[in-house]
Order: sequence, then C-alpha cells, then structure tokens
Amino acid sequence: MSAVMDNNVPRTGPMSSVQTGTPSPMQKNRNALMDALFKNLTRTFAFLVFSLLAAIMASLVYGSRESLSEYGIAFLWTNEWDPVNNVYGALVPIVGTLMTSFIALIIAVPVSFGIAMFLTELSPTWLRRPLGTAIEMLAAIPSIIYGMWGLFVFVPVFQRYIQPGLISTLGNLPLVGGFFSGPPFGIGIFTAGLILSIMIIPFIAAVMRDVFELVPPLLKESAYGLGSSTWEVMWKVVLPYTRAGVIGGIMLGLGRALGETMAVTFVIGNAFRLPDSIFAPANSIASALANEFNEAGGMQKSALIELGLILFLITTVVLALSKVLLLRLSKSEGSKT
Repeated sequence: MSAVMDNNVPRTGPMSSVQTGTPSPMQKNRNALMDALFKNLTRTFAFLVFSLLAAIMASLVYGSRESLSEYGIAFLWTNEWDPVNNVYGALVPIVGTLMTSFIALIIAVPVSFGIAMFLTELSPTWLRRPLGTAIEMLAAIPSIIYGMWGLFVFVPVFQRYIQPGLISTLGNLPLVGGFFSGPPFGIGIFTAGLILSIMIIPFIAAVMRDVFELVPPLLKESAYGLGSSTWEVMWKVVLPYTRAGVIGGIMLGLGRALGETMAVTFVIGNAFRLPDSIFAPANSIASALANEFNEAGGMQKSALIELGLILFLITTVVLALSKVLLLRLSKSEGSKT
C-alpha cells in the first residue's frame, strides 16, 4: 500500500535532462558543432561552383592569350578563317551559332507548348503516361544519333522533296525572299536548326508540362465555368500563372541548343563563310571546335580556344538576361497584387 502511494506522490527532487526532455550541455555543444560543420560544408559546396566557373574562365582566357593579343576585339567581326595564312575571325561561327539556336527556338517553343497543353488538358488519361515516357526517351537519345539520322535520312528527303518547293515559293517573296534562296544542298543553317529543335523539344515540353500541372484546378475550373474555351484557359489563365517556369524551360532549351556539337557538325555544312540564306552551309562555334581542335596548334589553337571563350560568354549573357527577365516578371506580379 505504501509502495502504491509512493508512486502517486509527486517528486520534488532534481530530474535528469532525459526526463525533462531538454538537451544536456554536452549535447548542446555537440549539436552546435554539427551545425557549424554542416553550414561550412554546404558553404564550401556553394563556393565550389563559383570556383569551377572562375577556373574555366581563367583557363579559356589563358589559352586564348595569343589570339587576344593578336586580333583584339576585331576577332569578333572578322569573317575570314584561313589556317594557311594564319588569319582567323569568329564572325562566321558566331552567326551560325545564333542563327541555328534562333531557328530551333522558333520551331521548338510552339511545338512544346502544344505537347504540354495536350498532356495537361486534352489527352485521355490512359495516353498521358506513355506519351510522357516517349518524350523523356527523346531527351535521352544521344546527340550523335540525331546527327546521323539528320545526315543520312532527313537531309536526302529535305534536299529532294522539301527544299526545292520552299525555294520556289518563299524565295520569290519580297524583302524576305533572300533568306530562302540558293541551291538545295540539304545541309545548312536551317537543317541544323531543325535538328536542334527536335533535340530541345523534350526538355522544353517536359518543363512546361510540369509547371502547367502546378496550376490550381480552381482557377481553370472557374474559367471553364465562365464559358472559356481550352485555348482561352491556357492563354489567359495557365500561361500568366506559370510564365516564370515557362521562360525557365525555354532558357534550358536555348542553353542546350547553343552548346550542341555533334548533331550540328553532321548537318550544318562546316563552311567558314557567311551564309547568304538559311539554306546555305555555314559553321557554328561548337562544330568548329569539334572539326579543327585535334589538329590545331599555335595561333589556330589559341583562336579556337577564344571561340570557346566566346561561347561561354554568350551562354552566360543569355542566362543573365533570363534571370533579369524573371526578376522583372516577379516584381510586376508583386506590384499588381
């Protein structure tokens, strides 16, 4: 009886840290030490990214020092590339890189938007998973496979059946007809841009699909309830809600298009001359590096490394502009709310 009563009597003596649930001083010191180690470790990983970027930048500048001192800023607008006379300029690869990436975006963005719209709004439930898996499989195909398919399958068909019709119709238009003129080679700027668009469609479509699925169903159901069509819901409700993510997906595809090497090398023509139309053979920075770097030396190697530096800067500028655009969009949305 006394034992039972003793259990019911509250204890007034000191209790241990385990009984009170508060950590002991030793545990506090250990937790503080672990927090400090984890904080410094993650900080090291973060600064490692900046260190890698700085190391890449420094190595490119150091490797291209001969070309930088020889040509200076004029290297950017010199269109001559002559290894025999040791004269080099970056205008042709820069123009080829920008034109192929621009053509790829013009084709890929509306197609990707249509794919994402179909998957999120129009597709039957049983078809969504197989179609999404097929898009992911397209993203997993190596770029050299796209290049081989483009050169041996698409180029002959395009040269024989499609390109002559485009030249005879679009080539006669006023003002813009010069962009679609020239002999039907099959290979060239447009072919490279088209292959690039096929390569970046899976990336842009996957990002668009994911951000479209994040839209609250209540917003879309309200628009449908007011009598809006599917196109109006996508254009006036879904896109404004997800435009930051959509722009991010487009920038992801643009980054892939700017740096693509093997697929472009197969179908662009690899000609160091300014293209007079989108069907003309040309060159890009990545294809020039792939074709000539193994056999280059001296000034030619330095010029090729400077081309790599220019591509690095172009990619950096594009990403910076996309970040600035996203910040402006977020500020405008904040001011509206």
